[in-house]
Amino acid sequence: MTRGVEKESSLQRGYFAVGVEGISKGFNLGNLVRTSHSFGASFFFTIGASVSYAEVKSTDTSHADLHLPFYAYDNLADFTLPKDCALVGVELLDEAVNLPSFRHPLRAAYVLGPEKGSLSPELTRRCDHIVKIPAKFCVNVGIAGAIVIYDRMISLGSFAERPVRVGRRDKTS
Repeated sequence: MTRGVEKESSLQRGYFAVGVEGISKGFNLGNLVRTSHSFGASFFFTIGASVSYAEVKSTDTSHADLHLPFYAYDNLADFTLPKDCALVGVELLDEAVNLPSFRHPLRAAYVLGPEKGSLSPELTRRCDHIVKIPAKFCVNVGIAGAIVIYDRMISLGSFAERPVRVGRRDKTS
């Protein structure tokens, strides 16, 4: 299974990055960095984090720091992205686009808010797009990141269409 994922993910178009604003729990940071690395992110970033990747490095068994550039910005004023990279905020806002209906930009950086919090109004204003995961309530930041990355992979990857019927025929039909 791992080989198939590696082969398929290399066929994705464009590039993406993942970041988080104000993260405070090391486990969540390690989880999100590892997931981003696993799905082929081009880089990872934090804005105003109260925990550093160096502090949680031991929880990342993928050793993402050897393969994935990591940018730690002290504040939003210092935060920069590559030219033509769209900033996509992930936030539960009424005006946000539901993730399954969102057309992912080819060059995108996805930013998630802190645990028990939201993206700052200043960062939200800087976003080119705001998307939300259509769930009953907020999910863990690491889980939210994985859902967004997976949706991007399904949307922009070079995967075959899903078959109408999978497996053997139902004996009742």
